[in-house]
Amino acid sequence: MAERPFWQVKSLAEMSAEEWESLCDGCGRCCLVKLEDEDTERVVYTDLACHMFDEGTCRCRAYEERLREVPDCVQLTPETVQKIDWLPPSCAYRRLAEGRDLPDWHPLITGDPESVHRAGASVRDRVEALEGGFSLVLMAENDMDGLMARIAEWPEEDVPDQGSRPGEARDD
Repeated sequence: MAERPFWQVKSLAEMSAEEWESLCDGCGRCCLVKLEDEDTERVVYTDLACHMFDEGTCRCRAYEERLREVPDCVQLTPETVQKIDWLPPSCAYRRLAEGRDLPDWHPLITGDPESVHRAGASVRDRVEALEGGFSLVLMAENDMDGLMARIAEWPEEDVPDQGSRPGEARDD
């Protein structure tokens, strides 16, 4: 009988630092500017990303320094994952905290870091980093109308599984 993967046998709190970090699928949605409606508390994502965001990899350009460089960056921990309401439904941390398994396109399952992008779960090629003109002006002037115009339609539900895992047959 094959050994079950660590994410199926350990709680988030029991994972090693290496296991914890490997859960990130590289979708980049946590790096997007998010807005919350004060009346409904609904969180929406924009198509603007943190200035530390690398558009090619959909990861932080300076991950180890991110908390120092970006004061409002949130470090995910087993405790914070339970409280954060803006993690996307496809996020491995959120899914595991909710008692669900990883989607079949997750890089830990496929062995391929590009699988998240092929599945359409990432923000690759769909965002503007906060390094250039328009974005910095929006943030500097707190231009709410400009920010509202940047709200993006990201999937609110999980990105569907893409079929079988590597080596498994598909019924197409």
